[in-house]
Amino acid sequence: MKRQFSKKDLQQFASMGLTEEDVDKQIENFKKGFPKTVLHDAATVENGGIIRLDDKEIAHYTDIYKKLSKGRTIMKFVPASGAATRMFKDLYAFTSTYFGVAHNFEKEFPTVKEFLQHIRSFAFFEELKECMEKSHLDFGDYMDRGDFTTVINYLLKEQYMGYGSLPKALLKFHRYGNTPRTPLEEHIVEGAEYARNSNGTVNIHFTVSPEHRQLFRAKIAEVKEYYENKFDIKLNITLSEQKHYTDTIAVDEYNNPVRDEKGNLSFRPGGHGALIENLHECKADVIFIKNIDNVVPDWMKHTTIVYKQALAGMMLELQNKMFEYIDVLKQEPNERKMIEITKFVEERLKYPLSHGWDSVRQWEESLRKALYRPIRICGMVRNQGEPGGGPFYAKSTKRADSLQIVETAQINRKDPSQEAILNSATHFNPVDLVCGIKDYRGNRYNLSRYIDPATGFISKKTKGALTVKSQELPGLWNGAMSEWITLFVEVPLATFNPVKTVNDLLRKEHLEG
Repeated sequence: MKRQFSKKDLQQFASMGLTEEDVDKQIENFKKGFPKTVLHDAATVENGGIIRLDDKEIAHYTDIYKKLSKGRTIMKFVPASGAATRMFKDLYAFTSTYFGVAHNFEKEFPTVKEFLQHIRSFAFFEELKECMEKSHLDFGDYMDRGDFTTVINYLLKEQYMGYGSLPKALLKFHRYGNTPRTPLEEHIVEGAEYARNSNGTVNIHFTVSPEHRQLFRAKIAEVKEYYENKFDIKLNITLSEQKHYTDTIAVDEYNNPVRDEKGNLSFRPGGHGALIENLHECKADVIFIKNIDNVVPDWMKHTTIVYKQALAGMMLELQNKMFEYIDVLKQEPNERKMIEITKFVEERLKYPLSHGWDSVRQWEESLRKALYRPIRICGMVRNQGEPGGGPFYAKSTKRADSLQIVETAQINRKDPSQEAILNSATHFNPVDLVCGIKDYRGNRYNLSRYIDPATGFISKKTKGALTVKSQELPGLWNGAMSEWITLFVEVPLATFNPVKTVNDLLRKEHLEG
């Protein structure tokens, strides 16, 4: 029986850019659930699923990038929405339970002890000290007397430094002498090194939360001229937010829509998979995608710069060949040429074809469809026990045994064979992508056509006595790019230095060289 929504509900849908049918489909997903992804094998260097470049190949692709990128539009795309709250989870837990006495500080609060012992090493320390001084509080006195809660509150609370609610992009991560630098600024510096356009412009696009937009604008206005002068560049920094029509309805454990205290239906953001819509709006020929917190100081940047250029060079070389073969297919090529194109699709692009064609025309059409796709080259690092997705040969809705980035939550871990494949994975997805989203005519692909809708997630949270279920769209680098041409390339661990907790900033990779 079809669910009846009120006139007010329909108006709410319309204001978000949704239809009643869209919401009905979301509720149906809750009822049916999403199928687990079927893994066929881990993608490794040994089985050809991951490409390992030697020094000669790195030099070749770097040179190709410098040549083929001339006259093309280059952009960095950086997902940067969300507050840094989770970075300080242990500090929040500490301030809610510590009242000046700890029987065994090291055992009860080991991460907080490490934080406090090395607090002067953080790039934000001077600002914290000055913030306390403005309230006529002496940092040293409070540390000596063991009033650590007050010190931490000055760092986290909104009326002081507000680090608990600021976006990660605007926290002080690194220090150069007495000058601190935020992740936003580190991405600018990176962009100047490998994403500079022929005319000297560096295009950087940050996806942000609505409540942070003004903070981003203020920071960009503050630093823009400095970095333009420092690197002799022209910065073009743009911002976007997740589209409201990518939000998904929240339901209870019986799949009934949840309402707020005003009677409005509750919706939740659709996760980072919603950003495929933001990516689709980008007009660049070469797009580098990298998370906001995966940045390092200047002394560590060289390896990242070299590999970014190499991945982009590989993408442009392959894309040029794809466009050339699409043009050849228009000319009714002979069988020898058809075999050559088939070999390129399956061996160079690692894109499986079904074969068994009834006619040459079917064969041609199969090759044309395989070549007419957005392309991504994905850096993969050796697995160091980091949580998250990895490279696999997996079944998608449309194809079997294609290269896919698969999150652990997508895998049926109760199946021993699937668990064994998961455990055999050698590499991890650090979110290090170079993408080509334009076709041979220079038009953007309709990226929504290349999503595998069966790769969404359903999560549960308890709100009082109520269990609330929410739905995440297929992840940006998972199901949202499932039908792209995908290649995995091994990149050094030095290119992956995320900051998930505040103490990660104490690693040598994030301190001054």
